[in-house]
Amino acid sequence: MPHVISEAEVEFSAVRAQGPGGQNVHKVSSAVHLRFDIRASSLPPDVKNRLLALSDQRINKDGVIVIKAQASRSHEKNKAAALERLQALVGEASHAPRVRRPTKPTFGSKQRRLVSKAFRSGVKASRGRVRD
Repeated sequence: MPHVISEAEVEFSAVRAQGPGGQNVHKVSSAVHLRFDIRASSLPPDVKNRLLALSDQRINKDGVIVIKAQASRSHEKNKAAALERLQALVGEASHAPRVRRPTKPTFGSKQRRLVSKAFRSGVKASRGRVRD
């Protein structure tokens, strides 16, 4: 079950969007910076550890996730998009990786390996000098 993040744990700030967009882009702060402190959140400790272990450029060294959303001209849509991206990141970290259990090679795979080694050995041995 994915963990739902409440808006009380998230800090939003409005910033001006980058890039071209005409006169309106320079006057209106429609882009959104979302900040989420992983260590101060209500997430379980194992999810926090997996989030902090991610090598994601959106997570700074203080353990704060910073997401910038500026795709839409609407402040509310950008806010929703940033929250959705944060939820996806937390959902990805909430799944525990499966434990790898080492297995032994089967008898047949060992035999096939030895046969192929003997074949390659014969091929390479036949590459010697030709004698008259």
